[in-house]
Amino acid sequence: MQRSTLWLMLVFSSLLPAQAVSEDAQPPTLETIARTGTIKLGYADRNIPFSYLGAGTEPIGYSIELCLRVADSIKKKLGLPELKVEFVKRTPSNRIMLLNDGTMDMECVASTNTEERRKAVWFSYSHFITGTRYVALKSSGLNTVADLAGRTVVVTTGTINITQLNVLNRKLGLNVAVLQNDSTEGSFDMVTENRASAFVMDDILLRSFVAETGKPEDYVISDEYLAPPQPYGLMLRHGDTGFRDAVNEALGEIYASGEIEKIYDKWFNTPIPPNGINLKRPLPDDLEDAFRNPVDTTAE
Repeated sequence: MQRSTLWLMLVFSSLLPAQAVSEDAQPPTLETIARTGTIKLGYADRNIPFSYLGAGTEPIGYSIELCLRVADSIKKKLGLPELKVEFVKRTPSNRIMLLNDGTMDMECVASTNTEERRKAVWFSYSHFITGTRYVALKSSGLNTVADLAGRTVVVTTGTINITQLNVLNRKLGLNVAVLQNDSTEGSFDMVTENRASAFVMDDILLRSFVAETGKPEDYVISDEYLAPPQPYGLMLRHGDTGFRDAVNEALGEIYASGEIEKIYDKWFNTPIPPNGINLKRPLPDDLEDAFRNPVDTTAE
């Protein structure tokens, strides 16, 4: 058994593209997966419908399902008889660190693919597109960006929403008091508990939080975007071309087959566990186009 595993690693390593690896860099992810028989997937426990804990102990969701399908494709690619999936809980503030130090191989949540982030991590083909809005209690009377003037607004540490809010604050002279919370659920709770006037976050995540309360009529999501729609991707370790290509190959097959539309409808247009909420979000044209024509944003 040991000889066959070593042989597999040697043969597979010869197929990996050459990469410049520093002393502190992690070995190629595919090589590590072949050696250990394990893939480590990052998850969030309350990021509906992308990655969250349902009735069981393991995470479920749209991004989780895509990652599991990618894992199955990688298992076949490497010729492994079995591939163990290890779930690693991450937060918005530590996700990049956990990815680049090898604690997780792929983040399966809802991370926005931006040029600035691509300096530290890479992303797979896009699997969702959404813009930035804010949520507030309906009783507050807030609807527009201008309504935030002089208010206390919370954002989640480690998200791009901090920069977006600060830019608007300076540009429009809103005099917003910006607070930070370590978790998205904690940020939303601050609005519910009247400790902040509004919570700035990705539109789809705000809608899922509101739906989850069971009292959507108590909340309002801003009429205006604070920042235009941007893509989500599965976050990958920077510079690992072999793993990036394997992930994109798997996603590309799902997209080309049309299977992605069924997966999308399962999580966005039907009741989902554990409480049966339905986000009722038809597949938008820009995302449908991203599925038809996937783009590798890490390509030089």
